Amino acid sequence: MIAPKRNQRAYDHRLRQFVCSTGDTAHALRIGVPRSTACGWLRPREQPVISILPNCQHLESLETEVVRLRLQVSKLRQLLRLLFLILKIFGFSFQNCRIPSPVEKRRLIKQINQSASVIPLVRVLNAIGLSRSRFHAWNDAEACELADRSSCPKSFPSQLTGTEVDTMRSMITSPDYRHLSTGAIVRVARKVGKVFAAPATWYRLVRLHNWRRPRLRVHPTKPKLGIRATMPNEIWHVDTSLLRLLDGSRVYMHAVIDNFSRRILAWTVRETFDTGVTAVLLREAAKGLTDTRPNAVMDSGIENINASVNELIESGIIKRVLAQVDVTNSNSMIESWWRALKHQWLFLHSLDTIETVRKLVTFYVEQHNTHVPHYAFKGQTPDEMFSGTGTDVPDQLR
Repeated sequence: MIAPKRNQRAYDHRLRQFVCSTGDTAHALRIGVPRSTACGWLRPREQPVISILPNCQHLESLETEVVRLRLQVSKLRQLLRLLFLILKIFGFSFQNCRIPSPVEKRRLIKQINQSASVIPLVRVLNAIGLSRSRFHAWNDAEACELADRSSCPKSFPSQLTGTEVDTMRSMITSPDYRHLSTGAIVRVARKVGKVFAAPATWYRLVRLHNWRRPRLRVHPTKPKLGIRATMPNEIWHVDTSLLRLLDGSRVYMHAVIDNFSRRILAWTVRETFDTGVTAVLLREAAKGLTDTRPNAVMDSGIENINASVNELIESGIIKRVLAQVDVTNSNSMIESWWRALKHQWLFLHSLDTIETVRKLVTFYVEQHNTHVPHYAFKGQTPDEMFSGTGTDVPDQLR
């Protein structure tokens, strides 16, 4: 049950002033003032009372001044609420902030002391998120004249001083040590007797202060652009990849990819290495070709340079291009697809039999060709690029 609100009585300030000046409460008691209230008037100091008589000449100007002051107080109150809300949202705290400048620190201490003359010190420190121990440590300038810390450094032997941290920063950012790794710099600092700290401490400070190593790469100036086709069936890539099952046996995967559309034209998975598999895949990929003669980029392996492939080339169906022999480029496009197939799909399953591998490769090839949009094609799939049916996809996505 909530107790009813008690009505607080108010008395004329002249009556209170009379009681305080005479020290006699009898007159106040006779007119109905409670004894506790009358005795309470005698305890505190006499408070100044400003009254405005009805016939005061400056009444209008005083009322205007009061309205103006109330408006200013209201604005300051709303501004303070906004500032406190911003501090709470962004989570500002002096625990994760340093003030290494002694001048700035003294300015902050002076302002806190001035605010503490009006507001209790605890409330001021809680409002700005500063601990009392840290504030008093700042005030005790003679005991600790070092950089800003939560407590005085060297309070325990393993704590780093400001000089040691500066030494670590200069060694990390120095061009003289740019040929060394961070771990090697840690050991160098120990050998020369500059800093004795664990490698984890070095890595933590590097991340905390965002120290950057002077390692601007100059050579090569830009990435090398590989072979690029201008139309489907202009350039193909052929390659073989090896995969080991759980029992240690080998599985050989072969595939042909179109350079222009990244579409897998033909693939196979076999238990044994067959030198004639390249010719079989190329014939399967070339079904339906009439007046186009693709350039099949392949390496110098025995599966690519043999009688079967030579016969296919002599028939005029394809033209063989040896990577890094006939051209300076490598066969990286199909190798990149092998890496994606293995690390993004095959290695996520238990590869126990060759039938499992075939099912997994069948699913991935179907998804790669028909469902997965490619960044280089602005959202088109390899099948859409190969057939030219997805020309409106980039506009729709845009």
